Amino acid sequence: MEPTNKGATFYQYKLLKKISIPVNALRIYAAIPILFILLETVFVSPASLLFFLIAIPVIFWVQYVVSRSVLLISGYPVAKRWRNSFRLPWLGYMPDQYISCSLFRRVQLHSLWIGLSFTALFAVLSPYAFTLSLAFLHVWLLFPRFYALLRTGWKRQDDMLKFNRADVSCYSQ
Repeated sequence: MEPTNKGATFYQYKLLKKISIPVNALRIYAAIPILFILLETVFVSPASLLFFLIAIPVIFWVQYVVSRSVLLISGYPVAKRWRNSFRLPWLGYMPDQYISCSLFRRVQLHSLWIGLSFTALFAVLSPYAFTLSLAFLHVWLLFPRFYALLRTGWKRQDDMLKFNRADVSCYSQ
């Protein structure tokens, strides 16, 4: 009798580090945009809430396009492995399965610099409150990802990351 899993691949990973994200940290992280909007409304422009709401889909789109482009250029099969996430702290275009630390770091660094460059273009063309909202949202969305990378090991090359609801784990093959 032949085995039924003839073409199956089995991966065995060893957990190196698991970083849990406390509920209080998530609450603080979720409250920061509210504080930003209040401060921006008082000190910059009364229309800051409107600009902030417009900036949300713009930044999500920029990060999606940059991340997907880097993945496609790298030859990474994107279709089933990355999804848009709408749960804190992993908002935006995130890996749905294990991902190489080096590839994830590359995607996030490209997203950071290209997103900031895109925001700098708006500094000339749009109101100051909109540019501030774009910059804030961009950095705010990327912060948990860079935090996870720094805590699990910035220099890791062959290790894998797995993002779960309230933690991130680093595995070695």
